[in-house]
Amino acid sequence: MRRRRHSSVLSALPLRLSQRLVVPVVCVCVTFIAIVDGAITTVALPSIARQFDLTTAALDGVVVAYPVCLAMAIPASAWLVERFGGKRVLLTALVGFLVSSTLCGAAADLGQLVAYRVVQGLSAGLLLPASAALLFSTFTASEQVRVSRYMIVPQQIAPAAAPVLGGLLVDHLSWRWVFFVNVPVGLPAVLFGALFLAGHRGGRPGRFDLPGLLLSGVGLGAVMFGVSEGPNRGWSSPAVVVCLAVGAALLGGAVFHELRVTAPLLKIRLFADRLFRDTNLLNIVGLVPILGAMYLGPLFLQQAQGRSASESGLATFPEAFGVLLTVQLVGVLYARVGPRVIVGCGMTGVAVVLLLFAGCDADTGLWTFRLYMFLLGLSMGCFFIPTTVASLATIDRADLPHATTLNTVVRQTGGALAPAVVTSALVLATPAAAVADPPVTAYQQAYLVLAALAAVTAAFAFTLPDGPARAAARGTTTVSARPAPAPEPPKRAGLH
Repeated sequence: MRRRRHSSVLSALPLRLSQRLVVPVVCVCVTFIAIVDGAITTVALPSIARQFDLTTAALDGVVVAYPVCLAMAIPASAWLVERFGGKRVLLTALVGFLVSSTLCGAAADLGQLVAYRVVQGLSAGLLLPASAALLFSTFTASEQVRVSRYMIVPQQIAPAAAPVLGGLLVDHLSWRWVFFVNVPVGLPAVLFGALFLAGHRGGRPGRFDLPGLLLSGVGLGAVMFGVSEGPNRGWSSPAVVVCLAVGAALLGGAVFHELRVTAPLLKIRLFADRLFRDTNLLNIVGLVPILGAMYLGPLFLQQAQGRSASESGLATFPEAFGVLLTVQLVGVLYARVGPRVIVGCGMTGVAVVLLLFAGCDADTGLWTFRLYMFLLGLSMGCFFIPTTVASLATIDRADLPHATTLNTVVRQTGGALAPAVVTSALVLATPAAAVADPPVTAYQQAYLVLAALAAVTAAFAFTLPDGPARAAARGTTTVSARPAPAPEPPKRAGLH
């Protein structure tokens, strides 16, 4: 009798926690792990090189394998979520990520480490779209703004904390703990999700589009490799040119193919929706000055001013506080003002702050730099939530997995372009004899390039058609904003 009573209590546990609590908790953990892992590895490269008796340059594959394979896995995520349900895809990918992290930490040579990083990247490529699909299918458009105010926390803390955490682990334990650290964070998330996430069997999304996967996956991987390696190998190197050309051709073929099939892997047709298309254009261009500034700051402090890594980390960290302050205000104003004004003003602020950075020189103090980073964060906070929420405001519920997949593709592309643009700007502004040590003027020129991109993004943002986004945030709809879809049976949704 006791056993039966105990088992009945356990079976009732998942029903006692609301999905409005469970889904954000799991998504926060997943987002934090994926972002940290993408940023923390570079800190351990010198130690890994010494372990395997290699040069740091020879470890390039350890870094590049992750974003390349992440991009290749993203296109399959929407079909998998529709077919097997968000819970199964998310937890399976998270388990794969944790197992591959453990194997990376136990790798005996470089070949094993790169191979396990490939599995890590493939798993992360499913994690991010699946968690986003779960999040946006659990909350209404009017609730998503409020939830995003909390989801932005790991997205800002993770990249700022990753270098500091990585340095502590490498200095006091070993480089292997850069990978092992994922387990104590991810394992509780797996157990919590297995117990409390609501699961469904999924639906019938149609035959798996294998040609679409091959074209889009390999194309994205090739482009990501070319963009990541361009600054290191040179944009004219044969490997970079071939990868970019082949990747562009394959992506063009993918678009042609996906527009012709009845059940595409990537619903390119969603870009016919102007609000969805414009917000994604804002993301792919706007993320370059935003993430580029985050990439350029530590380089300027450590190379142009000769600061230490710890000084650099503490000087760039105030950006996260600025973002966290602004998003609280954005959450209040979004439904009243709309994303057009918020994003436009935010990117205008980013452009102005980048101009301030362009005036920094070798004598600029750390507190001045920290102030600029804080102001940059205040401006950046106007970008993330409005573009994310508005991009899905006019998308039917049944298309959410596909929309979040396309959003992830765009953001990953913008994230890869940012360091490529910064490095290229530095190289172009540096004399050939001093490429290894760019002068202060080169950093100033790079900041001006980023400021120009931010200004272009701001101008485009003020053309955003945000009426439907405001209506969705208020809990109302219009004919042009969101046609009322037919009710979906639970098993087809697979995301609640």
